[in-house]
Amino acid sequence: MNDWSDVAPVDSLPEGGHIVADLDGIPVAVFKLGGEFYAIEDACTHDGAEIASGRLEGDELTCPRHGARFCLRTGKVLSPPAYEDLTCFPVRVADGMIQIRDARWD
Repeated sequence: MNDWSDVAPVDSLPEGGHIVADLDGIPVAVFKLGGEFYAIEDACTHDGAEIASGRLEGDELTCPRHGARFCLRTGKVLSPPAYEDLTCFPVRVADGMIQIRDARWD
């Protein structure tokens, strides 16, 4: 898939905030952190539960179900019970809109 999908206007997402968008049936959480945008699949790799509502401290996101921790910037798993990294998606800003795309099939 080469198309970019609009998520939200840039000014609608506050620092430390997030929004969940649908990307061809995949829930993707887009976070604003340090003025940059990061997008991850909204599914913990431990059990598939949503993760966007977890606690965000710095760039570490903690799953609200079982406490697995991940680096939001890279998707890397930081602690069990998860052992697989989160899927990250490219993010860009175009014409004042946050956009994401699924580059896995390029």
